[in-house]
Amino acid sequence: MALKQQILDDIKTAMRAGDKDRLGVLRMLSAAIKQREVDERIELDDAQTLAVVEKMIKQRKESADQYTTGGRAELAEKELAEIEILKHYLPEQLSDAEIDALIEETIAATGASGIKDMGKVMGELKPRVQGRADMGEVSKKIKARLGS
Repeated sequence: MALKQQILDDIKTAMRAGDKDRLGVLRMLSAAIKQREVDERIELDDAQTLAVVEKMIKQRKESADQYTTGGRAELAEKELAEIEILKHYLPEQLSDAEIDALIEETIAATGASGIKDMGKVMGELKPRVQGRADMGEVSKKIKARLGS
């Protein structure tokens, strides 16, 4: 529960500092975590909390893209600023070389030979890179590797 506690502590810190932008994002994050706990009737662990953070980042990236396409740069900037606040809770990101090495290792371990084995590779790899890499990018790399 360390990640959830860190978020709650940061909410208190933001309140004391009067940082309204950060406070708003952190309250939204806390509400999303609590909503998932209520919906699923469970207490989220760090991995599940991390999944909520990743989902919120993905939503904001999509929103920023839509705002940019729609010519609303100020709203896109707001979404990107929220992403920066949320990224604070992600673990250190893997480099491209580290991701490529993990993909090769997983392909070798699963014996994947073609695109039909992509699900098997993703299933093995996801827990190892969760929160440390963009799963969309990892998926593209696996597809490129297995497709050739």
